[in-house]
Parts: sequence; C-alpha cells; structure tokens
Amino acid sequence: MMNQIDLSDPYDNGYEPDDYMMPEEEWDRDLLLDPAWEKQQRKTFTAWCNSHLRKAGTQIENIEEDFRNGLKLMLLLEVISGERLPKPDRGKMRFHKIANVNKALDFITSKGVKLVSIGAEEIVDGNVKMTLGMIWTIILRFAIQDISVEQTSAKEGLLLWCQRKTAPYRNVNVQNFHVSWKDGLALCALIHRHRPDLIDYAKLNKDDPLGNLNLAFDIAEKHLDIPKMLDAEDILNTPKPDERAIMTYVSCFYHAFAGAEQVLCFACARFSRFSKYPSIHLYLSSYCISLPQAETAANRICKVLGVNQENEKLMEDYEKLASELLEWIRRTIPWLENRVPEKTMSEMQRKLEDFRDYRRKHKPPKVQEKCQLEISFNTLQTKLRISNRPAFMPSEGKMVSDIASAWQGLEQAEKGYEEWLLTEIRRLERLDHLAEKFRQKATNHESWAAGKEEMLTRKDYESASLMEVRALLRKHEAFESDLSAHQDRVEQIAAIAQELNELDYHDVASVNQRCQSICDLWDHLGTLTQKRRESLERTEKLLETVEQLFLEYAKRSAPFNNWMEGAMEDLQDMFIVHTIEEVQTLIAAHEQFKATLPEADAERQAILGIQQEVLKISQNYGIRGDLTNPYSTITTEEIAIKWDKVKKLVPQRDSALQEELAQQHANERLRRQFAAQANLIGPWIQARMEEIGRCSMAMGGTLEDQMTQLKQCEHVIVSYKPNIDRLEGDHQLIQESLIFDNKHTNYTMEHIRVGWELLLTTVARTINEIETQILTRDAKGISQEQMNEFRSSFNHFDRKKNGAMDSDDFRACLISMGYDLGEVEFARIMMLVDPNTSGVVSFQSFIDFMTRETADTDTAEQVIASFRILAADKPYILADELRRELPPDQAEYCISRMPPYSGPGALPGALDYTAFSTALYGESDL
Repeated sequence: MMNQIDLSDPYDNGYEPDDYMMPEEEWDRDLLLDPAWEKQQRKTFTAWCNSHLRKAGTQIENIEEDFRNGLKLMLLLEVISGERLPKPDRGKMRFHKIANVNKALDFITSKGVKLVSIGAEEIVDGNVKMTLGMIWTIILRFAIQDISVEQTSAKEGLLLWCQRKTAPYRNVNVQNFHVSWKDGLALCALIHRHRPDLIDYAKLNKDDPLGNLNLAFDIAEKHLDIPKMLDAEDILNTPKPDERAIMTYVSCFYHAFAGAEQVLCFACARFSRFSKYPSIHLYLSSYCISLPQAETAANRICKVLGVNQENEKLMEDYEKLASELLEWIRRTIPWLENRVPEKTMSEMQRKLEDFRDYRRKHKPPKVQEKCQLEISFNTLQTKLRISNRPAFMPSEGKMVSDIASAWQGLEQAEKGYEEWLLTEIRRLERLDHLAEKFRQKATNHESWAAGKEEMLTRKDYESASLMEVRALLRKHEAFESDLSAHQDRVEQIAAIAQELNELDYHDVASVNQRCQSICDLWDHLGTLTQKRRESLERTEKLLETVEQLFLEYAKRSAPFNNWMEGAMEDLQDMFIVHTIEEVQTLIAAHEQFKATLPEADAERQAILGIQQEVLKISQNYGIRGDLTNPYSTITTEEIAIKWDKVKKLVPQRDSALQEELAQQHANERLRRQFAAQANLIGPWIQARMEEIGRCSMAMGGTLEDQMTQLKQCEHVIVSYKPNIDRLEGDHQLIQESLIFDNKHTNYTMEHIRVGWELLLTTVARTINEIETQILTRDAKGISQEQMNEFRSSFNHFDRKKNGAMDSDDFRACLISMGYDLGEVEFARIMMLVDPNTSGVVSFQSFIDFMTRETADTDTAEQVIASFRILAADKPYILADELRRELPPDQAEYCISRMPPYSGPGALPGALDYTAFSTALYGESDL
C-alpha cells in the first residue's frame, strides 16, 4: 500500500505571525472613504466570504449587515481555519451579538493578529469601514500571510509568484496589485501558464481590456472554481483599482495553482525513488555525458568567469578612488567655508597665501584624479556592455554625477572663500586707515583741550583791574571762537568712531572710550565757558578800558591759527586710491589749496602787523608793563613756527602725491599686461574646444586617425601650459598690488582657470570616447566601414548638430536602416539607448545599440546550458564536479558564490547554477 502523501509545506520562511501582521496596525482606513474602492472591496470581500461559507451551506448578501450578530462571522472563521470556536450565544439582544463578535475577534487575536481600533460594538452597529477592515485582516492572515516564494512571503511572495509566472508573456509587466492588472492580460497569462487549454493567449488584444477581464473572470468561475469577485467596468473606470480587492482575487489563483504544483512535484520526487518504475532508467541515463562536451562547457565557463573577475576588480578600484576623492572634498569644503575674520592685515594676508598654496599644490592632483575617475567609469561600463553584463551601479553617493555635484560644491565654496578673503582685506585696510586718522585727530584735540578746564575755572577776575577784566572778557570771546571752530573736529572724531563701530574694528572698545571721553570733556568745556562768560559780563560793568588792538589780534589770529592747524592736518592726512583718476583728483585739490597760500600769507602779514602796531604804540607813548596780549594765547612766534611747518609740508605732500601717481601708472601697466595675455589665452582655449569637437565628429578617416589627431591636440594643449603659468604670475602680482578691477579685459583668472580645466577634461574625455569606440569595434568585430556608416547615419539625422538625436530623429534613422518599428518596439529600444529618459540619444548610446544588433555575445542561457552539460543534465551541480572540470581558482569562485539548490531531489551540497548564471547577466539577484 502506497504511503499517504504529506502535503504540508516543508519550507519555513522565517517569519513569525506577529512579524508580518505588525505593519497592518497602521493601515490607512481613510482610503476606504473613496466610493470606488469601497464598492470594489464590498463585492470582492463578499464573494471571498461566500466562497468559504458555501462549504457550510450558507452565504451573505450584505457584508455589513449579515455579520452584525456574529454568527456567520464565527462560522466563516471555523471554515477557513478548520478549528472549532466557542459555542455562540443564540439570543437576539445587542449584548448577545457583541458577545459573539468578541469571540470571533478573540479568535483572530489568538492567531497573532493585532486588531487596532476595531471593536465589537462597531461591527454590531454595521460600521462599513470597520467591517471591511476586519475582513481584510482575516484575508491577510488566512489567505496571504502563508504564501512563500523564494524566501519572500505574504504580499511580496504573492507579487513575486505572479511575476515569475507571467514573465514570458508579452505586454505583461506585473509591478503592483492595482494598475498592472487593468488590461486583463496578467490574469489571462496566469490562467494560460497553468491551463493553456482554456485560453488562446496569442489571440488576446491589449486594446480590449474589458473583453480580457471578462474572459478571465468567466473562465476562472467556470473551470477553476474561483468566484467572480470583481467587475470589469469598475476596474477600468477607476484610475487606480483597489489594491486589497486585487490581492484577494489573485490569491485565489495562487491557492488554486500553487497547491497543485506542490503536490505534483512532491509525488514525482517520491516515485523516482522506486527502481521498479521504468522512468528510473531515464533518470540514471542523464548522468552520462561526453568528454568533448564537458571540455567545451568548461572553457565557456572559464571565459565568462574571467571577464567577471576582471570587471569586479575594476569596480573595486572605482569605489576606492571615488571614496578617497569624496573624502578629500568633504575635508576641504569645511576649510573653505570657515569665514572667521582675522583682526590684523598680516593674519589675513597669511590666509590668502594659504589659499594660493591650495590652488597651486593641492587642487591640481585632485583635478587629475577626478578626470581619471570618469575615464575608469566609462571604460568599465563599456566592458560590461561588450560582455553583455548589467551596467555597474556604484555605491550610494559614489555615482559620477554625485562626484560632479560634490566637485561643484567645492568650486562654489572655493569661489566664495576667495571673494571673502579679498573683501576682508579691503575692510581691514579701511579700518587701519580710519583708526590712524582717529588717533591723529583725537591726539590733536586732546592737546588743544589740555588745560582748558583749569583756565575756565580760574577766578582771576576778582582781583583784576578794569582793564584786566576787559582783557579777560575779550580773551574769553576769542576762546569761544576757538571752541566753536573745534566743534567740527569733535563731530569728525565721533563720525570716525561710529564708522569703526559699523565696520567691527577689533579695538573698538578703546575707540569708544576715548571718543566718549572727548565728547564728555567737550560738553563740560561748553558748560564752564558759559559760566565764565556770565561772571565776566557781571564784572565788565565796572571795567571800561579795553585794548582794541589786542582784541583785533586775538580775533584774527585764532581763526588763522585754526586754519593753519587744519592745513597741517590735511597736508599730513593719509590717503588711499586705486586709480590714476583718483590720484589726479587729489592733486587738483592740492593745487587749489596752494592757490590760497598767497591770500593766507597776506592774512599772516596783517596779523603780525597788528602786533607790530602794539609795539610801536608802546614805544611812542611809553606804555609800561606786560605787553603780552591778554586776549589771546597765540603768539607771533607760534604763528611763525606753524606757517613754516605749513610751507614745509606743501612740497612733502607734492612728493607723496607724485609717488602715488607713479604707483598707479605701474598698476595700470600690470592691468594692461594681464589683459594682453588673457585676451589671447581665452580665445585660444575656445578655439581648441571647437577643434576637439570637430575632430570627434570627423568622418574622413578611421578611429585611429581621430585618436592620433586628438593626441596631437592634447600635446599642443599640454605644451601651452607655460602661458597659463605666466598669466598666473601676472595675476599674483596684481593681487599683491591690491588691484581689484581691470577694465581692459572681460577675462578674469577664474574664467581662465575654469576654461583650462574644462579643456583638459574635454580632451581626456573625448580620447576616452574614441578608445571606447575602438574597444567596442574590436570586441564586436565591427569593420571600419560599419563604424563609418554608423557615424554617417548619426551625423545625417543629428539635425541640430549638437552631438545627439532626439527621439523623432532616432526613429527616422532606424527606419532608414531597415527597422520595422511599432510603438512598443520603439519604446523598448528607447529604454536601451536612453535609460535616463532624457529625450535624446548620444552617439555612444547609438554605437552601443548598433553593436548589440550586429554582434554576437554570450548569454545567460548559453552559460546555463554549459553548466547543465557539466552537471550531466541535473538541475544542480556538486562542488566536486566543478573542481574536476574547471581550473582551481575559478572552481572556488563558483563554489563561493553559487547559492544552495533547494529544488526536488537535491543532494547534500548541491549548488544552483541557474540562479548563479542569471545573476551574472543581471537577470536575477543572488
């Protein structure tokens, strides 16, 4: 008697019930408010429940009404679980219904399902949203959770099963459980895959989704005992069909077909153990292979594995170089973004010198590394395409575009850092000038104010004679005139201090303190002056004698003295200019000042004449006593000394202005020298770029001729480097001379640097593209005439002459070459040549496509066939067989990477060569 077949699934997917059901705690119940989805779920869930309830001889009509008393809900759970639930309460009161529903919910919870926000009261009240949510939870637990396909379970396992079953069918691409099923072809493909006698798939039309859906629903209901759970019109009229309804219906196909497959596979495995069946001879004969076939298969595998090992080495090198370059950029950008200003000019100059060292020494090698990285990436991708391998996808953040983006960030930080350095140097220069000017004016004012407080607080008028009191009053009037004249100086000092505050001067505290002291003293002097004047005016009523000549002297000498002091300050004032025009403006102002000297000298002679008149009167009339002017502290000697100093400072000022004029002329020569070279180098770089473009698109010769021309162009470019270095030297002289603008050229050193780096990168990239074309031509066996024909076709249909064809031009090109293109086929080709959907086809992509169309390459099917020969037609292979047929290193390579074979009849240590081969060509994942 034959042993009973055990249909239990021996495969354990490793998931506990809680692990899978945990995400359903967060399912979005608001989606059920969509009327279209709610309608689909009502019909689908009702049909699904009836497919199980009919086994118990009953059914439901209204899903939210028929489950309210809990009786049919408990019956449904007993049918689908095969277990007995507690005895239901047969009363019709509300609490009886709640008790029954709670028993059902407790049973669901005991199966590892966590129910969130679903209560018995809501089910008893007929809440549609909660009832549908509860039924969906039951479907997940009892119909979908146990689905397991290739180490994936539940929803992912069901989706993978559908993808595997429908993969060979045209116009079917199952990616989800909503829009992928709208045209009905996926359902028809599932039926045809397992029951080809029920559907003629070749006669189906993608443009008739309604007919396809109804055909699948009718056949499933009639022949597969799967009830009609969906309406074709509802699916077509909904932009995105309800995912839960589709999953529920498709899971019925899985349970209908997958269970039968497991039974057949298990039976075949059991019957093959009995030698009395004739099929055992066929099974044993599969181990017999010929030695020539094994040797051919081994050679093919060695070739494929050798290519794969070489490609992996290139991938590792790219990852390492990309990581190092990105790490250098990551370390450099924070340094360039550090904009903490220094307090002195020397410290900022040191920062500028460090930045120049970075430009000259540290950055150029990294530019070369970046270029080499792009070349290595393109070479690797070309080799992968030639060997029919999947394209190389670097680690996250290490794509060529990621490196280019990081490099752009470095360039932006570098530009901002240089601008900041120059701005800070200008600011510090301005601050130093203002600080020195403040100190000079403050010192002069403090010298003037020294002793004034003591003078204003004297009470000498109390014991003075009338003449002396009048003298004191006149002297005080002269002081007030002097005090008023000094008000402008105090305001200038305060304005300079305010500007130093606004420019963030490093020693602003001492400046503010000194400025405040000057202002306080000025206010105090004003108060004291007013008080003294009041005292003198009270005393003046008793005094009548006054010396008019001394008074006249005082009134005229004080302004003249102020004028001389102001002249001395102006003649010693520091100045900063950047252009010849600014120097000439200062010279013109100085000439105007010199024109006023004769008038000032006449005033000086008049003031000295007043003093001479006093002496003459004293001698003529015998006046005795102190002849010191009581109304003024300014003596003729002081006027003479200051006048001599003014006359001495005038030629010194002339000399300083002429020296500055000479310096500005020298700066102008530097500007013109830089502009002359920049205006030659800039167009030269543009001309070389155009020459490279013409050479890369040339049709006259072979690819080797183009390579020779590009190499010669590269040599010319490298030989031109000394001109760039000379321009860098001139630029350094300009920066050292603090020249910030140049009206003689539109080119800056930054423009030249960027153009030069772009030129080097372009010629290297173009050479790499030609090398890639040569590599492609030689590897695929394409003749030079074919390459020229490809180039001619591309150039003809490149209507915009920008090195790329748009989709319409590409279609016209293919039609001209004899392709019969439909919309689907053209879309497939566009996905090959334009994977990024940019809308254009580059020449390299065009060449890759044409070489694939015209050349023969190894495929995953050929490698699988070779392994099958080595394995004697077994679906698996053993490690000893690999070591016997392959070289040691490649045998170990296969053993370390092949996954274990888990199919029927597998021996211990069996390896899955099918999965390994498809993974080599990117058709699956290991």
